[in-house]
Amino acid sequence: MTLITCMAFRPNIPKMAIPLRGVRDVNELYRRSLKRLDYLAIAVANIVGSWSFIIGQSIFFGGWVALNLIGWVKSWDPYPFILMNLVLSLLAAYTAPLIIMAQNRDAERDRLMMLEDFETNRQAAEQINKILNVLEEHGQHLALLLEQRADLSRR
Repeated sequence: MTLITCMAFRPNIPKMAIPLRGVRDVNELYRRSLKRLDYLAIAVANIVGSWSFIIGQSIFFGGWVALNLIGWVKSWDPYPFILMNLVLSLLAAYTAPLIIMAQNRDAERDRLMMLEDFETNRQAAEQINKILNVLEEHGQHLALLLEQRADLSRR
């Protein structure tokens, strides 16, 4: 192959732009999958998991105990505080499943995020491999040109 034919030779360079699937907003996909009761579970988990709820609940039940011990008003729940235990048990019985439902929804959003990240990484790996193949082909053509140049300079 002479220098002129090598210069006229154009390597077959593939187009680098891979048609990418549009980037999806995982939060939007997550919001679309929520049902009305899921919103309720998330709202309850947000309220019950806040410091204001814990402090308010502590003040409320502390007042309950104080009013029943002091007897300011007629004691409606004397010392073993059975009614207060019933209220706390009911509160726990209803909030625990709602909190678990909210955590399951968060796990679903995390799964969607992981799948989207995986797809993005797979597409990036494909593009990198195509770029590396083109660079390898360019390197081979450059080596051929340098070899021909060396041959011409020896003549």
